[in-house]
Amino acid sequence: MTLKRISGAVALLLTPALAFAHPGHGDSGLVAGISHPIGGLDHLLAMVAVGLWAAQQQGAARWALPCTFVGTLLVGGLLGFEGLELPALESGIAASVLALGLAVALAVRPPLVMAVVATALFALFHGVAHGLELPDMSSPWAYAAGFVAATAALHAAGYALVRFLPKAAAPLVRVAGAASAVTGAWLLAG
Repeated sequence: MTLKRISGAVALLLTPALAFAHPGHGDSGLVAGISHPIGGLDHLLAMVAVGLWAAQQQGAARWALPCTFVGTLLVGGLLGFEGLELPALESGIAASVLALGLAVALAVRPPLVMAVVATALFALFHGVAHGLELPDMSSPWAYAAGFVAATAALHAAGYALVRFLPKAAAPLVRVAGAASAVTGAWLLAG
């Protein structure tokens, strides 16, 4: 797969974000669930970073990190739906963007247990935040299904970028991680 094709696929994946990047569409079902991770900068960066970071790992971590994120996202969503509120929720989400960006920028390869625990913690914050929104929606389960599907797709896109780019492009992945980390720091400061 060439860089041109990968770039084209990513551009097509992100095109729906232009239409759904602002509220007021009146849809709170599957389409809203799919569009939210793509249209929300914090979620987009964190989800892609999980895929990038997973692809930088070796062995079981390559699949364990994205699977952990999606599974814990679901658990967090259920906890949020039941009314659990985490302290500093928005700061936790911003911190996940910062930390995941740094992990990609530095190509960190911690022991699997540490990587899974960190990924689960970040996913919990994202999941609870969206679970708290679910009771106000007309189709909460359709929204959740769309959100999970889009999250998995963004993980896969990040993973594919690293795995299919030539080794010479690895510095670009690290720069993308650094840009995500800077954005996370900006979100924390704001």
